[in-house]
Amino acid sequence: MSRFFEKIKSIVEIKREEFNLFLQQYKNIKIGEIKISQIINGMRGLKVLFTDLSSVDPEKGIIWRGYTVDEVLQKLPKPPLSKMPYVEAQFYLLITGDIPSETEVREIIDIFNERRKLPDYVYNILKTMPKETDPNIMLSVAINSMQHESVFAKAYQKGKVTKYNAWEYMLEDVLNLLPKISIISAFIYRLKYKNMFIKEDDSLDLGGNLAYMMGIKQPYDEFLRLYMILLSDHENGNVSAHTTHLVASALADAYCSISAGINGLSGPLHGGAIRESFNWFMNLYQQKKNQLTKEILEQICVDMLNKGLVIPGYGHAVLRNKDPRFLAQMKFGEEYLKNDELFKIARLAFDTIPHILKKHTKIKNPWPNVDNISGIIHSHYGIDKNFFTVLFSNSIAVGSLANIFWDRALNLPIERPKSVTISQLFELNKTRI
Repeated sequence: MSRFFEKIKSIVEIKREEFNLFLQQYKNIKIGEIKISQIINGMRGLKVLFTDLSSVDPEKGIIWRGYTVDEVLQKLPKPPLSKMPYVEAQFYLLITGDIPSETEVREIIDIFNERRKLPDYVYNILKTMPKETDPNIMLSVAINSMQHESVFAKAYQKGKVTKYNAWEYMLEDVLNLLPKISIISAFIYRLKYKNMFIKEDDSLDLGGNLAYMMGIKQPYDEFLRLYMILLSDHENGNVSAHTTHLVASALADAYCSISAGINGLSGPLHGGAIRESFNWFMNLYQQKKNQLTKEILEQICVDMLNKGLVIPGYGHAVLRNKDPRFLAQMKFGEEYLKNDELFKIARLAFDTIPHILKKHTKIKNPWPNVDNISGIIHSHYGIDKNFFTVLFSNSIAVGSLANIFWDRALNLPIERPKSVTISQLFELNKTRI
């Protein structure tokens, strides 16, 4: 671990100095104005959070450390005979800002292999939970159960944590926890759906090993690598990433923080969006079987829009162009799922629905989003729809844990926005008239 640790230490020192100098020089500069509608409607569009890991360009899509989706998929090192990069390489990029070499990726893989063993009590806790428990809740509970092992929490209780070294303890937690999440997830999958557990393979990378432990053959490992990279980080404002950051801002450890973020994925407007889109495509297939045509689909969509319904899997709050994350999954589907009936419907929808949305709505982005066909691809390989969110959790953990490491490295303070009442808003409005 020494080379990786020393590199992180040098990066932290440089970035911390740059960050503090920037803050001193520009801290009083104002960025835009806040509208009452933004306060009431979920703070949408407000530029009030900081992250250096990713941003969303309305035309190019998600940008990770300066690299587009296509650049990341092309530049990051790949396992032997694989078309998709190591998930560990994406983690390295998010943590350091650099494209890693094969040697640097292997170091991360070795670190994860040394730390991924689960305590026996985690397996026992999962086995005793009710069969009806949602898989993602099981994942959250399992992570929380290990909190007492947090290096950060133990160091803080002993008075060892300072604003200068907090990142070191947080990094230990991040490196200890991230590889365990896939082990927990695979065990939950086998426990709920297969009644047996396949041992992990320490010769495999994070994505490949997760597919192996779940007992799903290639090329699902390729899709998991792709999926975990595509959904690893998406600014800091989405519910799961923001929740993780918010909890960590109170100097909570990585276990409590990522568990909270994983709980944030439970709602249908965030982590459940994949399942909502999948259900819609499944309903189309069950109702029309192989009789669905472009004309029939157009009429179905127009009827939905006339009723005020939203077409699942379409639109994006920031993007004004096709989502590169969707396109990457579509490309995978066209290579491996050509004969899948649900994928055929998704392909038809991609060719049909954007034109309908442009004609019948004022939507700013009529294109399918990243959640559109994820569920179809997972389902093609036998994954139950109730497990989709667990795979989403594995993905967001990569970026969210990297983010809270940098929260501690840059000594970001506790997040505490100010609330206002309706009467205060009325008074504020009067003073401006």
